[in-house]
Amino acid sequence: MSSFYKNKVVWITGASSGIGEGIAYQLAEQNANLIISAPDMDNLRKVKDNCISRGAKCISVYLDLADQKSIDDAFNTAVKEFGKIDVLISNGGVSQRTLALETSEELSRRIMEINYFGTTKLTLKVLELMVKNGGGHLAVTSSISGKFGFHLRSIYASSKHALHGFFETIRLEHQKDNIAVTIVCPGRVKTNISINALTKDGSAYGKMDAGQAGGVSIEYCAKKYLRSIEKGKKEVLIGGKELIPVYLKRYAPALFYKLISNVKPT
Repeated sequence: MSSFYKNKVVWITGASSGIGEGIAYQLAEQNANLIISAPDMDNLRKVKDNCISRGAKCISVYLDLADQKSIDDAFNTAVKEFGKIDVLISNGGVSQRTLALETSEELSRRIMEINYFGTTKLTLKVLELMVKNGGGHLAVTSSISGKFGFHLRSIYASSKHALHGFFETIRLEHQKDNIAVTIVCPGRVKTNISINALTKDGSAYGKMDAGQAGGVSIEYCAKKYLRSIEKGKKEVLIGGKELIPVYLKRYAPALFYKLISNVKPT
């Protein structure tokens, strides 16, 4: 087992379930010092207990990425506990299952607040601390929807595209400060992301997409995610055959646009 994460302070947002939870468990087994955050404190405490049982030092910190004060409070708590953050894994976010014309401005702003503005606000606070401490690693969970738009995900895809622009700029501006940036683009991973996705009235979609149900496991995704950080990769795609359109768009755009219009939305 690699010693890369041993004794490093790693903060994971969106850690109460799914990819974030899987990452937390793998890091716990590698003796990292963990800060895990999410708005769902009941599940987050369970994840914390499971991490501690694996031998990790772990604190759970409430974090609502749509609430600016919550971000400030979570950051202050994390710094008070550990004094530094070596790796920030920005995994918190929410998806969408609505047609663009049926997506209200209120819903659009809510998704952008969580996925983009909240994520970037926390990143900038941690980045400032990392620069003072001589370096660090920023990782963010994007999506293949950050590489191309798709049915029922107009604002979700927009938020992920925006994250690419932000984090690529941070990488360029802070290479001199020993700041590494990894953008992770999962395809279909068997999580509850579609179940928790927002519909036009703001309620949860409540169903698992067929594609999601057949996706790669959380454990597989978490392992590749952490290895990509360890290897210093700038961007990584994780998934199965659903990743093919990313390459088609780059190398055979005409074929991409023909095929993607026939892919089922869920």
